[in-house]
Amino acid sequence: MKTNYELRYAANPQDAKNYDTKRLRNDFLIEKLFAPDEVNMVYSMYDRMVVGGAMPAKETLVLEAIDPLKAPYFTTRREVGIYHVGGGDAVVKVGEESFALSYKDALYIGSGDREVSFASKDPNQPAKLYFNSTTAHTSYPCKKVAKADAVSVHMGSLEMSNERTINKMLVNQVLPTCQLQMGMTELAIGSVWNTMPAHIHSRRMEAYFYFDIPQDQAICHFMGEPDETRHIWMRGDQAVLSPEWSIHSAAATHNYTFIWGMGGENLDYGDQDFFAITDLK
Repeated sequence: MKTNYELRYAANPQDAKNYDTKRLRNDFLIEKLFAPDEVNMVYSMYDRMVVGGAMPAKETLVLEAIDPLKAPYFTTRREVGIYHVGGGDAVVKVGEESFALSYKDALYIGSGDREVSFASKDPNQPAKLYFNSTTAHTSYPCKKVAKADAVSVHMGSLEMSNERTINKMLVNQVLPTCQLQMGMTELAIGSVWNTMPAHIHSRRMEAYFYFDIPQDQAICHFMGEPDETRHIWMRGDQAVLSPEWSIHSAAATHNYTFIWGMGGENLDYGDQDFFAITDLK
C-alpha cells in the first residue's frame, strides 16, 4: 500500500481575490483522491481538517498516522467520517470492530488509539472510501449510518433547477460528535444547482466532494467572498476546500451527488449567514 499526503495552508481573503486559475486550483481543489491500493489525503490548515480517499483493491489499506499528526495512530486525537462513494462493498476495521459498507453508507469513527483499515470484499470491484477528519477532544462510539437512518430534507424545485434531498447523516441530530458534521446531498434529474441562496458560516470551514456524475460531464464550484466570487471547474470524484469566509455552491452540466463535511466552532447546521442571489458579484 501507499500513503500520500500534502499540506494546504490557509489563505487570507484579501490575497485570494488576486489568485489566478492555477493558484485557485492549487490551494483549494483536491484532484486525486482515489488510486488502487493507495490512501491519498490533504491536511488543511482550515480547522486542521483532513480530506482523503482510500481505494483498497488487492491489499488492505491502513489509515496511517501521517507525520503532521505527531501521534501513534491516526485517530489518537481525531474523529473520522467515512462515506462509501463507489465500487463494490467494503469492510472498515476499527480496532476489534468491523463495519460492512455499501454504496452511500457512512461510518463515524471516534478518537482513540487503535488501527483503522480498509478492505474491499471483491478486489475486482475496489471500493472508493471518502473521508473527512477533524480534531477531537473526547471519544464517542463508532457507528454506521445508512441513508435510511439520515435526517432527510427535500428542498428546492425542478423549476428552479435545484430540487434536491439533503441527507444529514453524521450530524448531532443522529449521533454525538466532537466537531465533525457530514451529510450527503442528492440532486434530482434535471437539477444542477446546490446551496442557493449562497451563504457563509464563519464559525466553520467546509469541504465538498462531488460524485455520481458521468465522466464526460463537469461541475463548476463557486467560492470566494459574496462580492468577490471565483469559480473552479471540477470533475467527479474530486473535492474542494471551502474557507470559513467563502461561499460554497455549484452548478453542473448534469445532476450529481455531493458530500459536505464541516468542522469548527459549533455543531449548529442552521448557523448560516445568507446572501441574496441578486447580491452576488
